Amino acid sequence: MRRLARALVAALLLTAGTAVPASAADQCLAGASCLDGRLADGTPYLFVKPDHWQGTVIVGLDFAASGLADPLTARLVDRGIAVGGTTRTVTGWNIARAIDNQAEALSRFEAASGPARWAIASGESMGGFVSAGAAQVHPEVFDAAVPFCGGLGGAVGQWNQKLDTVFTLKTLLFPDRDLPVTGIPADVPGAQQAWISALAGAQATPEGRARIALAGAIGQLPEWGLAADGSETPLPRTVTERQEGTYLALAGGPLPYIGQAMSSRRQIEQLAGGNPSWNTGVDYARQLGNDPAVRELYRRAGLDLGADLARLAAAPRIAADPAAVAYLSRGIVFDGELDIPVLTVNGTGDQISTVAQQQSYGAVVRSAGNGPLLRQTYVQTAGHCTFTADEQETAIEVMLDRLRTGHWPSTAPRVMGGRYVPYTPPVFNRPFTATVSPGR
Repeated sequence: MRRLARALVAALLLTAGTAVPASAADQCLAGASCLDGRLADGTPYLFVKPDHWQGTVIVGLDFAASGLADPLTARLVDRGIAVGGTTRTVTGWNIARAIDNQAEALSRFEAASGPARWAIASGESMGGFVSAGAAQVHPEVFDAAVPFCGGLGGAVGQWNQKLDTVFTLKTLLFPDRDLPVTGIPADVPGAQQAWISALAGAQATPEGRARIALAGAIGQLPEWGLAADGSETPLPRTVTERQEGTYLALAGGPLPYIGQAMSSRRQIEQLAGGNPSWNTGVDYARQLGNDPAVRELYRRAGLDLGADLARLAAAPRIAADPAAVAYLSRGIVFDGELDIPVLTVNGTGDQISTVAQQQSYGAVVRSAGNGPLLRQTYVQTAGHCTFTADEQETAIEVMLDRLRTGHWPSTAPRVMGGRYVPYTPPVFNRPFTATVSPGR
């Protein structure tokens, strides 16, 4: 029925003459042909189809922007797998539109190339988020999804989590500084630099390091980050190394958490017409729990952790604009309803798509009774979406095996190889799902 639905849509598009001849053909990979064009909303799309196409196509959010240069593309095309997708240049944080665009892009490919045997939604970062959304919203179109490093706490949940981090930093370290938490100004680079400079100053003092660690723990940031040149630091072992890792994830690496917390929030607030995040009623002492590393850093700094938690509890809270919450909820709140298999892949040290969000996604899928359709895997790596092509190809092959046989192959780390590791993510502090939606 899924292939029939796709075939009907493709036939309509072909009749309407909407398949666009490939203007990217001169850039295409050897042994393949390219198809590109624009969707109804103007979003570019691009597909690479191997000359010996075996019937599988992988569709992702960012392929039209950079997919031809991705080493994984050449590997998959060499195996006879078509790869393609859209860009986020039109949609940005309009996630609902981006999800629908994946289905429309697939229909354009099939109108020109014929029905696919297997259509897999995949992608990294927002692309991983969108591919998980496509699995929920368009199971009649896609056969499976492989989200890499996606923020699977959902749009509302992940931005509440980011609010917790930035609110804690502002309250405890910079209460009198003009550093935005919400209401990000148009001068986003200025806001980013102001925050990064302030945090660099705080990191130079024991008191600042303790409070950075507290904010990181409350916001569930990794304690492992990339150096400024993008190289991976050693896996942290000591309390000092773990705090340094939190700082790198927050403000010191090539893609700092605080920078994205400014730039993406600005875009979201503009699209949503207000602030979609809140911390009214949030108990930060509960979110922290008994974190020995934070307590040790507070002891070293001569600070009273209880007093800082009391300051957080007494600080004026931030309320959300209900209309903005409704906007962000449309793109997307995960409800656990799956009709197709999904394999997630996340780095244990990802500072943007924090690994705790994977726990939220898994929990809601299982609560809906769809656990057998989900497998979740973890790669021991620092930084955002820092997978090797081997690690990505392994995940795609696992899903192809699942589609061919109807049964999951082993996803044990010793079988997956590379840097796949056994890992249990912490419980996500700010769940916002169809079944768990705290008051605001």
